[in-house]
Amino acid sequence: MSVPAPPSAPAVPPGGQPKKAALAAWIGSALEYYDFFVYGSAAALIFPKVFFDESDPATATLLSLATFGVAYAARPVGALFLGHFGDRIGRKKIMLFTLLLMGLSTFLIGCLPSRAEVGGLAPVLLVLCRVLQGVSAAGEQASASSMSLEHAPPDRRGFFTSFTLSGTQGGQLIATLVFIPVSQLPEHQLLSWGWRVPFWLSAVVAAVGWFIRRTVQETPAFARQAAAEGVVRLPLVALLRHHWADVLRVIGGALIASVSTVFTVWALAYATSGPVGMSKTSMLWVGALANLVALGAIPAWATLSDRIGRRPVYLIGAVGSAVAMYGYLWAISTGSYPLVLVLGITAFGVVYSAANGVWPSFYGEMFSTRVRLSGMAVGTQTGFAVAGFAVTFAARIAGPGGDDWPAVALFTAALCVPPVIAALSARETHRLATEDLRTAKSTVQTKLASARELLSQLTAQEKARLA
Repeated sequence: MSVPAPPSAPAVPPGGQPKKAALAAWIGSALEYYDFFVYGSAAALIFPKVFFDESDPATATLLSLATFGVAYAARPVGALFLGHFGDRIGRKKIMLFTLLLMGLSTFLIGCLPSRAEVGGLAPVLLVLCRVLQGVSAAGEQASASSMSLEHAPPDRRGFFTSFTLSGTQGGQLIATLVFIPVSQLPEHQLLSWGWRVPFWLSAVVAAVGWFIRRTVQETPAFARQAAAEGVVRLPLVALLRHHWADVLRVIGGALIASVSTVFTVWALAYATSGPVGMSKTSMLWVGALANLVALGAIPAWATLSDRIGRRPVYLIGAVGSAVAMYGYLWAISTGSYPLVLVLGITAFGVVYSAANGVWPSFYGEMFSTRVRLSGMAVGTQTGFAVAGFAVTFAARIAGPGGDDWPAVALFTAALCVPPVIAALSARETHRLATEDLRTAKSTVQTKLASARELLSQLTAQEKARLA
């Protein structure tokens, strides 16, 4: 059921702003995910000693990695809330809200007292701030992807929408580069005030992001729909009634993020502790260089998807990541840094970027304008919630010594199977006009419809012959 557009609904703009929207998506996501991923580095390297019981290092590390997953658990709740309002009041307002919420929650983490100062209250406050980060992230990628997709030319949706994810990699790169000098501080300085500096910088992050995003217009697709048809009263109801199969596909596809969380957090902890014992700085540089390569690989893969389709490129990333992550974890087990560097860049910078660069357009094109933000938010964040806890499960699977990397590699590969199934069953939409996406049918639906039509024709012919 639709309702008239609210009084504040934007006037229908004459055309899109693809470059400006892509820039806003890139910079906003980079700044937002700087905040999000700086937490990942701290959870692996710092928080076990600051917020948890140092007398049991293995348990402290496990609990610290679990707090990384808490934000992913909060994401589905945030997706329901932010997806609803994103399809009701527009993409731009949600983009601004998520940016401010992430900046505030990250700044507050940098101000938290340690366990030595307030005891068990310290990890509780950490988890609360982490929940706010998760709620923010729930709406960030969906709103930025919807914004850039709906501003983009129909034949370049993949390219322009990929800037959301290259921004995410940029944010991760910045977070890693910030942590490299911080990690080289003397330990007493690192654990007292050094680790807080990257979190305090989120105040600058929020200010810059706000300035850029507030100048972008609402999308033509949303404005036209709001002016002509009104907005959906309950987007979630409409989404589950008409797009439930695509929501399931996006949930399955979003499990591909497990590759990122295992690479970013678990592999870093594995490489820098236990029998491997590689230096923190060296491993941080692996992540930095892999993300640097991804900045070029993501738009390149997305451009290819505009030519040959979303499905084949996405499948390259999903299947390839299952194999490449095995090679990367094996390289860490050898202790050979050149091998780790090459395979790390290949696995995360190149192969994973194929799926990572395509999914914003691939998922977004599954839904109509009326429920696009809800569909992307609910689907991706539910899948990401599982992917976020992949780090915790990996830590358990790795055993007491934390060195059973083949089991972790197999676990990561298993989480790449649902994305493959989701892609194979999805429709190919790269050649459709943006306004026609709502009428597109999946490959399975199309084949079933053709079979029903053929059966109907045969039945009619048989009836005519008998008559």
